Amino acid sequence: MGNIIIRELSDRHEILEAFQVMRQLRSHLDEASYLELVTEAKENAGYVMYGLFTDGELAAVTGFQPMTTLYYGRFIWICDLVTDSAKRSEGYGEKLLSFVHDWARSNNFESVALSSGLQRTEAHRFYEEKMSYDKVSYVFKHTLD
Repeated sequence: MGNIIIRELSDRHEILEAFQVMRQLRSHLDEASYLELVTEAKENAGYVMYGLFTDGELAAVTGFQPMTTLYYGRFIWICDLVTDSAKRSEGYGEKLLSFVHDWARSNNFESVALSSGLQRTEAHRFYEEKMSYDKVSYVFKHTLD
């Protein structure tokens, strides 16, 4: 690992810069749809995006929302977390997720939660074994016509 910097990606240029990494997780999005959704989520849902840079190169990206529900109380919902495929297994995902934990603590949130696709068994191992997440529920989705 080289020199690591984690910083918020807030302007249009920074958000677009993250697309090349984010599309490795969200492959269904083209650049225009991605930019539109990030902009809407930032404006309407409190979504924030952070990038982890190593030696000036973007290695990992996360996007999350502060939320409050009756089940979780005040918590951070991780919407997106992805490390560039060329930089995986080097500890960047762990560093970025730990950053989110610290951000949540310093902003008085009680927990951090996320969902992960059923097929992503390696990610599940990472969350449970390396990051000490508990599997607490299933997420169900119904697509409207």
